[in-house]
Amino acid sequence: MLVRNAREARQDNVEEEGAKGVRVRWLISRDDGAPVFAMREFEIEPDGYTPYHSHDWEHEVYVLSGEGVVVGEDGEKPLKPDTVAFVPAGEMHNFKNSGEETFRFLCLVPHIDQ
Repeated sequence: MLVRNAREARQDNVEEEGAKGVRVRWLISRDDGAPVFAMREFEIEPDGYTPYHSHDWEHEVYVLSGEGVVVGEDGEKPLKPDTVAFVPAGEMHNFKNSGEETFRFLCLVPHIDQ
């Protein structure tokens, strides 16, 4: 069993092309012995965004703080604290901060060689 303060987990800057002002904290990962899923916390600075992309796995997202949008094939959908979002596998998408404070959300994905 693992129990720790989330702030002790590794945090990385997202350096992918098409990303601006994004950090990811690996709350639970393979490194912690989780064989199936990863739990990540994203922080997106004001005016920041993740790359517009798709992949072969789904996302489950829970918004912690700030305001943002998820952009998908059917347009933008607003996100605020306590909002959840599901992005199916294969759908083009990205997340953008639409507010004036850091936009923070949890994102759960299966471990697939990414």
